[in-house]
Amino acid sequence: MQIDEPRRTLTIGIVPGVMPDKWIHRWADRMPDIPLHVLACGEDEQLEVLRDGRADMCFIRLPAEPGPERGREGLSLIPLYTELPVVVAPKEHELELYDDEVPAAELAAFTVLDPEQMGGAKSGVEVVASGAGVMVLPMSVARLYSRKDVISRVVAGHPQTRIGLAWPADRTDDVIEEFIGIVRGRTANSSRQPSARRDAGAKKEPKDAKGGGAKKEPKAANEGGAKAAKGGGAKGAKGRAPQQRQSKGRRPRRPGR
Repeated sequence: MQIDEPRRTLTIGIVPGVMPDKWIHRWADRMPDIPLHVLACGEDEQLEVLRDGRADMCFIRLPAEPGPERGREGLSLIPLYTELPVVVAPKEHELELYDDEVPAAELAAFTVLDPEQMGGAKSGVEVVASGAGVMVLPMSVARLYSRKDVISRVVAGHPQTRIGLAWPADRTDDVIEEFIGIVRGRTANSSRQPSARRDAGAKKEPKDAKGGGAKKEPKAANEGGAKAAKGGGAKGAKGRAPQQRQSKGRRPRRPGR
């Protein structure tokens, strides 16, 4: 009895603030046979979901400045983009007077809440709305948890964060490479995409298959002879020496006369 192998899928983890919609849509268009699942995870478990196999790849948040791997040993990482830091404050807070950016030094005058101590960014924004303090978040996270009773301003001079795509290096295969290419912006016909290479290989015909079909048999030697006999016979008949004709009115002489 044959046992069917599990169908190949791709699970992508994402931390708050990452919007992978365009990449997911491109994947669905190019790879309809391999379902893609999205796993939402917090920054505190962004590496854990890769270690325990819950996700094949994960969009993780890191400090913008390169530094120690900090537990990323054995993982491959592609840096994608940096995020601006913003300060979130309650409505009608004095930081609202700044039109564009707030100097980082100005935050020293306020109670700056730690998102992790608040149970995460979402619950932290709720605490900010109550007037308990302000909080610095990546811009994408602040937009994700935006509320009508809070305001946000970019913080100039504050460390930035960056988003990268990570996966276990020893699990790299064609499916992983395909998604990497999509995130990097490669076209479906790029020679670096495994699917494009596979399709190109399928289109090539084997050399011995070109011009397929039965080969024409060489003409038999007697076929030419037959033609020669067909045409040559007539010519031979015409070329024969004419038979002697008897003279009209004359009889052949008889012996003895």
